[in-house]
Amino acid sequence: MNPSASSDPIIEEQASLWAARLDGGRLTSGQRAELESWLATDPARRLLLSSYCQFSADLEQQLPLLAGIKDDVAEIKTAHKTSTLLPWLRWPTLAGASLIAAAAVAVILWTGHPQDSFQNLATPIAQRQALTLADGTELELNAQTVLAVELNARERRVRLAGGEAFFHVAKDSARPFFVETAAGSVRVTGTQFNVRTGQAGQLEVTVVEGAVQVRPGDQAGTRALHAGEQLVRAGTEITVRTLASGDVDRTLAWRTGQVLFNGTPLREALASFARYHGRTLTASDEAALQRVGGRRSLDDLEGFLTALEDALPVKVTHESDGSIRVDAVRN
Repeated sequence: MNPSASSDPIIEEQASLWAARLDGGRLTSGQRAELESWLATDPARRLLLSSYCQFSADLEQQLPLLAGIKDDVAEIKTAHKTSTLLPWLRWPTLAGASLIAAAAVAVILWTGHPQDSFQNLATPIAQRQALTLADGTELELNAQTVLAVELNARERRVRLAGGEAFFHVAKDSARPFFVETAAGSVRVTGTQFNVRTGQAGQLEVTVVEGAVQVRPGDQAGTRALHAGEQLVRAGTEITVRTLASGDVDRTLAWRTGQVLFNGTPLREALASFARYHGRTLTASDEAALQRVGGRRSLDDLEGFLTALEDALPVKVTHESDGSIRVDAVRN
């Protein structure tokens, strides 16, 4: 079952969060009871959770709880290379950032030649990963990032389903390097750049070194970007701008687990932590007018929220469903 087949995005998000918890370790007795209750509500939830748990190294330890999904996982693990693209990597269906939180392992399928390889890579909530591909290209993945890599003698291709990745592409003029997303593609032969994508129609490409060719969506033309330039696509709107050094630092701060704010609207600041932690963080219209500054650790969400209440006239509320709301406080 493809996770995107679920018609209820809330249920999908809940399934992805349970999968991430299962991957992170054993559940407490209270969490186990909560999961059993959640699964009992609808028999279809077991198969949905199975889809999110695929390829999880810790799944075998949880099979007694997830009775009935073992055959589904075994079938996925033995799939042929022609179907090795995980279901949530096939365009145009993408359940969103919530499903990315569930995938926490990489599966490498070698085809026999050092230059011909295929990889599925994914990072869970609040975790980053750095690795080197067979061609020498260095990748850094932000939290909740899902991509597939295919290298062969003619080209190198990455399909970024969602999230954010920094590429230091090994130079190889004979084998161009492509990064494909639902919102557009990037072509290079060797350079350094950052790509972030989320919902359909959203794309951000930042070039640190060299130059890249960006084709936004299904448009016929390409845009050339050079070091210090950034292309942003939001729906049908496309903008290209030259970044100051401080803007480049803010864009790439996630690589060291940081986030930099400089008069940043509160709603935008909350979105940075929401993406990293897979949480719902919202602000009332009045609170959203506030602006924040400084350097914060992405891992320290609670510290950031405490600092907000200390510095701004706002109140932070943790809802029972796990979401967080920030409201303005009148003096």
